[in-house]
Amino acid sequence: MKLITKDTDYAIRAISYIARSGKPIVSVSEIEKALNLPRSFLRKTLQTLQKGGVLTSTKGNKGGFSLDKNYKSITLVDIIKIYQGDICFTDCLLKKEICPEISKCVVRKKIKIIEKMVNTELNKITIDSILSCK
Repeated sequence: MKLITKDTDYAIRAISYIARSGKPIVSVSEIEKALNLPRSFLRKTLQTLQKGGVLTSTKGNKGGFSLDKNYKSITLVDIIKIYQGDICFTDCLLKKEICPEISKCVVRKKIKIIEKMVNTELNKITIDSILSCK
């Protein structure tokens, strides 16, 4: 089980770079060179962030991407949800059918407590706090 996938990792890195740059618009080429990421994968990542409401794109020769909302309020949970959906450690599925013991399951109840704690802690991590760690 991976908590943060490669898509989410690239997204965090790209958002952090754009925020750190201080520029109103950052080109895909600049991000690609700075982060050494594959261009096609990076473009897809940035477009997904745009659809998720985190970035805005500008077309043309001086086009690129900019943060759509204040990066200080973007949390890891916001980014994880865009790429991976809600943080969920158990679906309680057995052979593609919902487990009949779901309401009584002690393991599920414990995992849900852990899931809530992880969500709470990840909501405390913002792009701003990542940028302040050097």
